[in-house]
Amino acid sequence: MGLWADAKNIREKDPAARNVLEVILLYPGFHVLVTHRIAHFLYRHRLLFLARLVSQLSRHLTGIEIHPGAKIGQRLFIDHGMGIVFGETTEIGDNCTIYHGVTLGGTGKDVGKRHPTLGNNVLIGAGAKVLGPVYIGDNVRIGAGSVVLKNVPSNATAVGVPAEVVRVNSERCCPADDLDQQALPDLQEQRIAQLEARLSRLEARLQGEYPPDRDDNARFAFAGRPPHTQPESPQSPEQE
Repeated sequence: MGLWADAKNIREKDPAARNVLEVILLYPGFHVLVTHRIAHFLYRHRLLFLARLVSQLSRHLTGIEIHPGAKIGQRLFIDHGMGIVFGETTEIGDNCTIYHGVTLGGTGKDVGKRHPTLGNNVLIGAGAKVLGPVYIGDNVRIGAGSVVLKNVPSNATAVGVPAEVVRVNSERCCPADDLDQQALPDLQEQRIAQLEARLSRLEARLQGEYPPDRDDNARFAFAGRPPHTQPESPQSPEQE
């Protein structure tokens, strides 16, 4: 029943799929779920060589590399799938969607839990990388091309390199956020633009293009330096 539910889920989520039979026969995202269940069964029974053999054969067949030790919930939708990698201690909840090029990987040679844990209803965009033993909460959206190195709370949207949370509970927490899956905010570009604007204002003030404000005079006085003063205009002979 589990695999049938997986196939129906793919049919419902993929507009290109015409029927469940087509999904079962032709979709690598479904084939890898079948082979992973076999490999994971062998892995749990300590038949490690056979488990890796099945997973490697599946990798060559589908282009998706899932370690036999990874734990995958129900109704996982892997779209296209080429280039996807799941590490040994990866855990994926129910009803998740993962696009091609995604890596759920580790960050070093640590032992024990070293790969991500995904909650339920998580969507990870194409090319995103989630690295280390981080926790991705329920209903999270990870933007395409993002690199996640820290935990992401439930009901949040994260984008960028490294990824930052831009929405929580559908409320913006990034002032420039106007998010959809096709037009993700470039947080680095926004910060660079803000720094350039600030630098321009500072340069203009130092060059005398803007008159000093009262706060500047107060800071100079506190530092023991004379405040900004406007240069006196030379007096005419008549005024003398």
